[in-house]
Order: sequence, then C-alpha cells, then structure tokens
Amino acid sequence: MSEDALKVGRRKWLSGRLVLLVVPSLLLISTLAIWFIKAPYRSDYALATSTYSSSRDILKTREENDEVFLRHGLARGAPAQAGREALADALTTTAGFPAQSTPSRTVLECFQVSQPVISPPAQSQSPGGDQEGDVEGSAEEGSCCTVTLMEHKFGNSYGQPFAGKFSPPPCPFNRVTINFTAVSVGRQFDRLALMYLGDVEVWRTSTAEPTVPPGIRWEYHKDMTHFLSLWRQEQKVIFDLGNIVNDVYTGWFNTTLTATFFTVPDADGYLHGASEPADLILPISKMRGSEGIDSRFTLPEDAALVTIPSGGFPRNGKRAVFSISANGQANEEFWWSNTMESTKDTFTEQLDGSLPGLSPWREVQLLIDGRLAGVCWPFPVIFTGGVSPGLHRPIVGIDAFDLREHEIDISPWLPLLCDGEEHTFQLRIAGIDDTEPIVRITEQVNSNWVVTGKIFVWMDEDADAITTGEILAIDALDPIIKTRQQITQDDGGKNETLTYMLGVARRLQVQGRVVTSTSDQTLTWYQNLGYEQDGFLVDKGYGQVNDLKISGEDFISRNSDDEPFYRTLYNYPLYSNSSYYIAPEGNLTLGAHVNQGLSSIIEGSAVHPTGLEPYFANQCMGQFGDDGVPLPSDYDYRGAFLNSQRDGTAWFFRTGDNKNSSGFGSTKQLFVFGAETDMYGKEKLRLYSRDVEAINSTVVRDDQISYNPPRSHMLAQG
Repeated sequence: MSEDALKVGRRKWLSGRLVLLVVPSLLLISTLAIWFIKAPYRSDYALATSTYSSSRDILKTREENDEVFLRHGLARGAPAQAGREALADALTTTAGFPAQSTPSRTVLECFQVSQPVISPPAQSQSPGGDQEGDVEGSAEEGSCCTVTLMEHKFGNSYGQPFAGKFSPPPCPFNRVTINFTAVSVGRQFDRLALMYLGDVEVWRTSTAEPTVPPGIRWEYHKDMTHFLSLWRQEQKVIFDLGNIVNDVYTGWFNTTLTATFFTVPDADGYLHGASEPADLILPISKMRGSEGIDSRFTLPEDAALVTIPSGGFPRNGKRAVFSISANGQANEEFWWSNTMESTKDTFTEQLDGSLPGLSPWREVQLLIDGRLAGVCWPFPVIFTGGVSPGLHRPIVGIDAFDLREHEIDISPWLPLLCDGEEHTFQLRIAGIDDTEPIVRITEQVNSNWVVTGKIFVWMDEDADAITTGEILAIDALDPIIKTRQQITQDDGGKNETLTYMLGVARRLQVQGRVVTSTSDQTLTWYQNLGYEQDGFLVDKGYGQVNDLKISGEDFISRNSDDEPFYRTLYNYPLYSNSSYYIAPEGNLTLGAHVNQGLSSIIEGSAVHPTGLEPYFANQCMGQFGDDGVPLPSDYDYRGAFLNSQRDGTAWFFRTGDNKNSSGFGSTKQLFVFGAETDMYGKEKLRLYSRDVEAINSTVVRDDQISYNPPRSHMLAQG
C-alpha cells in the first residue's frame, strides 16, 4: 500500500474511530437537547415507517440507557495532531491504561460471543503445506481428518495474500468446519480479511487490535458445510489480510487455518430446515483466483458486474440463492453515522472540513439483467478499533470475527436463467441524496465498499431436464423516504448543533412460474424492510449521537402457501454516543458509549448454517444407543432464533504535556440462541446462552449455559 493510502487509513481513524468524552455538564446539556429536539419529529415519520413497523417485533427491543454520564458520541472533527497523538497512546494501552501500569501481563484472549460449533476430534492431521501453501490431506479411510490450509505471517501484505493449494482429503466427509487462530503483538489497526476457495469468497472476518507484549490471541470456529461442492474439488485457497508494518505500526498477524472433514452417518440433519449443500456455486467476483490474488469488488470505484456466458448457468436448475457479502471501509466504515448530504458542511469552519454525507442509510442492490432482484440493508458492523478500542478488549463487536452474508432467493428467475443464454449479475451500493426538492436514492456513495457475491444452485435429478416457465411480476418501487433536519446557532451566529431524522421503508416482490421435471410451481420472493434514525451533533460537531434501527422480513413461498419455504426476520438496533474535548490547558478527553443489538429468526431452508445443525445432528457427535443405532434428535426444530445485546463504555484521558494518560473500558454482552419447535405451536426452546462482562481487558463474569446440549465435542467460541 502507498504512503498516500496509509494516510487515508490514518484519517479514517481520526475521522471516526476514536471517540470522545465531554465533561459531565456538556453531556447533560446535549442529552437534554436530544430529548426535546427529536421528540416532535417522531410523529412526522410514523406514517412512513408504519409500513414496516408492524412486520414483526422479533424479540425484545433495546432499552435506552438513562445514565447520562455514560452517553458519549462520535467525533469526526478532531484536530489532526491531537488525534494522531491520542491514537498513538491508545494503541499502546489496554483499554486506555499505559503499558507501564501493568508490569505483569498475560496474553489477552479475545473472542466473539456466538453459539458453539461442534466438530469431532481429528483422527489425523496433515503436516500442512510448504511455504507456497501446498496442502494435502492425509488420513485413514473412514476417519475424520484435519488439514492445515494455512500457516502464514501477515506483515506488509496489501496486495500480497496467502495463496495455497488444497486437495480433498482421503477420508470420506459430508461436513466441514474450519478453525482460524491468530496472535499479534504491538501496535496495529484492525484489518479486514477475506478467504476464498478459487474465485468464491467463503468467509469474511477482521482482526483484533494487538497490545504490547505479550500481545493478543484469538480463535474462531466456523461451519463451512454449505460449500461442500467446492471442498470436494482441488482448490486454490486464498486468504487476503492486508496489513502494514513499520516503525509506528508494529503488529504482525501470525495465523493458522485448519479444516476438519468428517461424516454425519444420517442425512436427517438436513430434514430440520437446513438446505442440503448446493450442487454448484457460481462466483460473482473479479475471478482472479487463478492468479492467486484477491477477487473483491471495491465500490463505487469498480463496476461489480459479472456476465455468466451462454451455457454457464445450468439449464436444469430447480433452486437458486444469491448470497451477498458487503461491508463499508475507509470513509464508509461508519456509514451509519453519516449526515444527510444537504447538511454535511454544517460545521466546515469549525472542523476544517465536511462531514461524511449521502445519509446514514445504505442499501446493497442485486440486479439480474439490469432489473432489481433483491436488496440487503447491511448490519452495521463495528470493528475492533471502531468508535473506541477500549470497547472491544477482549469481547469484540457483534459479527466482527464472522461478517454475516445476506441471502436473496432468485428461484423465481430460473425460467430466464435456465434459457441457455448469457446473463448479467450486478451489485450496487445506494445512499440517499437530499440536495434536490425530491429526496431520492443514489448510487453515488463514498469510498469504499468491499463486495462479492455467489450463487448457490440446486439442480434437477434429471441431468437432461430444462427448467422453463415465466417471470410473472417484478414489483420493486423506490423506497419511501422521510427526513427532517434542524440547525441551531450560538450567539455569534455560528452553527452549534445539527439534528436530523431519517425514515426509510421498502417493499419488493418477484414472482415466477417455475416448471421442472417434477413440479410446476409459482414462487414468490418478498422483502419488507424498514429503517429509522435520530441523529444529533452537538458542540459544533465534536459530539455525536446516533440512535437507529434496521428491521426486515424476507421470505420465499410456493404456490401462495401460508408456510414459506424459507423465511427470516431481523432487527439491528444501534445507539452510539461519543464526543471529544480538549481543555484550555491541552488535556484531552475521549470517550464513548455504544449499545448494539442483533435479533433474528430463520425458518426453513437457509443456505448458510443457522447454528441448529449441531443440535439435530447427534449422530455426528458419536451419539449411539446400545444397539449401535444413532439416537434421534430430541426436538423437531422449526427454525432458529438469536438475540444478542452488547453494551460498552470507554474513555481515555491524556494530559496536555503528553506525560500521563489513563483510561477505562467496560463491555457486557448477553447472547441467547435457540430453536422454534412444533411441539407446542412454535414455542421457543433455548439451546445456548452466554452472559459475559469485561472491565479493563479482564473478564469479570462469564456465565454460559447449554440447554439440551449434544453430549460431546462442543467447541465454544472464546
């Protein structure tokens, strides 16, 4: 990466990442101002949001924290030099405390709170590949086995991903899990990483931020069975983790990636809602795997458009699902905290620059042959340096180690896609432009978004069959948008506060008649999404509050049945309050309070693992009765539900002479995962919960409960 690119990375941190704490009196004033100013706006966009507010209240919604002192905001206009110095201090501390204050330390074990992944113990393990990354499985026939896919140290690695060869191991398998382990010491930003099998992105993750010696370590397990068709072939394994190491940023990432292959004796695991792995997976990427390099699209710089040539899509397709992987980086990492385009220059004089604009709303669009086929409203991932590093040690943010993908069922398009002709697939990112009298969505967004896609295809048992039918309807009107803003000025006529409200609602429906060798069905893909945010900037832009919620319902139904074939509901609430204050004598105070949640329900045939697989695959765990017959599942699982709520507070103080600094970081998270069952009419059955709290990088409470657990080989995350 060039020095200019490095400067962009530093500015990214200064503009959004370190957050700031104002003295209590200012916090009290700003919080009261938010209370009184935003209240009148709620009724004005209630009508717009009513189209989705009743879609489903999935689980308990977020409650606001009423401790005024803990509410801080996102500063983006900090003086550059002060921000750089604060960054240098913060990166050499643990939750803000100087290294010299903790003479005796152990390796910090970082972790993401999530449900366990279950895997049998490896019966054999390959020694791994050579320095070029060649890997080869080695195991006795009939046993499970573990293969080392990567052992690599990422230093100055921008544009230089790990590339290795993979050959399927000799042991039989119908299930695959991976284990990623990393260690790092020193000073470093968090980094995004993408894993590919050939041209197909199969996992997106990010790193934790290291500390002074002895540094940090983390481990993450992931079920990768849905990529089974790829694992059964020779592949080029590409792992792209761009990093910079120099005199200032000293942290290398030493990594190991293994894959465990094993067999579930009974296929009943697929009869409880999960889809059987797809027969074919088509990449929607730059397709540079053969060159051993990264295949991502970077928007808006790239045109993320792929043409599948004539005959490239199987003519006997019976189901197809498009999976989107997308997240913002650089100037779009904190897209959810942007202002509206018309008011981005509100504090230009005070902040010596504009705020990021084009609204705090983003939409990822999928187009097939130029027509909108589905959308994704992304989850606002906060990476391990996001808002304030003290919020993420050792408990990292929701999805930080495993960025979720979004499924769009494109089966209603099969009559078109199976015609043997070429077809285009395009991914676009949309924001909102309110500079004209009519507020509209726009493809113009800031840089940059990292996106790829893939198509999972299931084929008719008759290899000579040709899927026919017709697309009956495409209903994809522009979303409903409601917005209002207000600026107040001080006695000198300078802008002092900015309040903005944004409400967005969208419905989308695609219907097609799909005729295969065994069925003639009308398939309907339906999406109903809603977004609302109250944003507030105070103290001439040096303090910011964002209070938002993204919600949605997606499903695919057959022949107008009441029971969808696949259905998901999701709710992403986020409250962020951060601020920045420099006293006249030069003392710097930064701080943040972030409350974030994720709730979801997944029913039916999901492509990606739902987390239920270990609980209904007791046979995989070696559970057998006295007669040697695998034990059945204890429940009939209808769907999976998840509710994760995370609350953190962090602050950092440094004296004006740069000689003394101190800080504080506290995070707690409650995670509940379970199943919907048919036993009592969609009763919710808890399967796993974790209630964990950390203060100043030390876990002070960690209560984990597994309800109805499988009886062996449970691998918990962290």
